[in-house]
Amino acid sequence: MTAASDLSPKFRHVRLELAREKGHPLGDHEEGYDLLVPLDTEGHLDPAEWKKHQMQCRVRRFEPDADDKIGRLRRKPGGQWYFDYEEGERDDEIGFRLGEERFRQGEYVSISREGEMHTFQVRLVERL
Repeated sequence: MTAASDLSPKFRHVRLELAREKGHPLGDHEEGYDLLVPLDTEGHLDPAEWKKHQMQCRVRRFEPDADDKIGRLRRKPGGQWYFDYEEGERDDEIGFRLGEERFRQGEYVSISREGEMHTFQVRLVERL
């Protein structure tokens, strides 16, 4: 288990919750992600810090009536960010332009899950 004292001061806990979409006109506070990621001063993912601390960059996907999925934040050679839960690409969830998004409360990010794009609102960004 990683202790907060083991992490770079750039690490943040980021909570994403499902935004409004078909079938969820009010969004859903019980479906989303908890991220443990390094952010720069503008709220963007910090690739240099990620590279140094890849094993500590964690993802927890939660949703009603399902077990949580625990994985890692990964990056493809071209710079595309994704969530990786198991070996292989079948379960990978690709972030849409996550490298350009700002993780600030109230902002939105999109993640492709099982071939469908879903939008999530950044609900919380807190220092560890």
